[in-house]
Amino acid sequence: MVDLSIVIVSWNVADLLAACLRSILAGPLTVIGPDETAPDEAAGPLVEIIVVESASTDHTLEVLAGFPMVRVLAQPENVGFTRGNNLGLAVARGRHLLLLNPDTEVLADALPVLVQYLDAHPEVGIVGPHTLNTDGSTQSTRRRFPTLVTALFESTWLQRFAPPGVLRHYYVSDAPDDGVFEVGWVQGSALMARREVYAQIGGLDEGYVMFAEEMDWCRRAVAAGWRVVYVGTARIIHHGGKSTDQVVARRHIYFQQSKVRYFRKFHGPLVGEVLRLYLLAHYGVQWGLEWAKGRLGSHPELRRERTAAYREVLRSGLRPNR
Repeated sequence: MVDLSIVIVSWNVADLLAACLRSILAGPLTVIGPDETAPDEAAGPLVEIIVVESASTDHTLEVLAGFPMVRVLAQPENVGFTRGNNLGLAVARGRHLLLLNPDTEVLADALPVLVQYLDAHPEVGIVGPHTLNTDGSTQSTRRRFPTLVTALFESTWLQRFAPPGVLRHYYVSDAPDDGVFEVGWVQGSALMARREVYAQIGGLDEGYVMFAEEMDWCRRAVAAGWRVVYVGTARIIHHGGKSTDQVVARRHIYFQQSKVRYFRKFHGPLVGEVLRLYLLAHYGVQWGLEWAKGRLGSHPELRRERTAAYREVLRSGLRPNR
């Protein structure tokens, strides 16, 4: 049986995807193609790679042609991160399942370390690695579950004014980057789950187009009795946000819609509605400030871009997808 299925959803990041695939193949693994059977002897965990190609308009398909061991699920349209991962999970054969962003690079033995940790700790359902930025600094990818107070400050322009300790607690800043410890959830740029978790709680909630879907998945896993662990001894690089950089306004909308959906789902409709109206007010103030700065002649092109993005957010109403 395949030890690990790696699911990668890719959209218009061909060169980064190629680097990601090369980094996987360079590790101490045995990768088998979609029509291959397991060899008698394997050098490291037996791995399959599934790429959900989300109707890219760059040279992604040409890049993938150079990796015949990869199973490609080419889509006729951009299906989004959440649905794309579910398409990959549905055909995965592995004992363990890794959601991996195409703008990541796996370092050394990171994947065997994560597989071995799950194998040695049957009560743990999900693990995530120590993630580095492109410059080698640590990227914050481990979290505790947020409270409403967290949501009112995190990823808004009021973040710098958050009460002491609120975001430190949320970001698990009180633990070492190279440690191994239980958390609430880990970021979906590199998240490994055992198959039993997927069988028990199902796939990602497709009401999230992107953002917060991994927080929701981990929350459901924890509710089902599983533990989520950050494994700082396994390391990857995440170049970060290269697909969403192409759609700035939609990124704002999806991020905040997902936040509202999460709180509506786990904290109730009233809390979700309060948060939605608060975030709309936040973007309204931001739009006004950027408009005023533009009128005063401060970086007019930048102000036009920002006011256009914030206007689109306001028009969306941040109503969660059904």
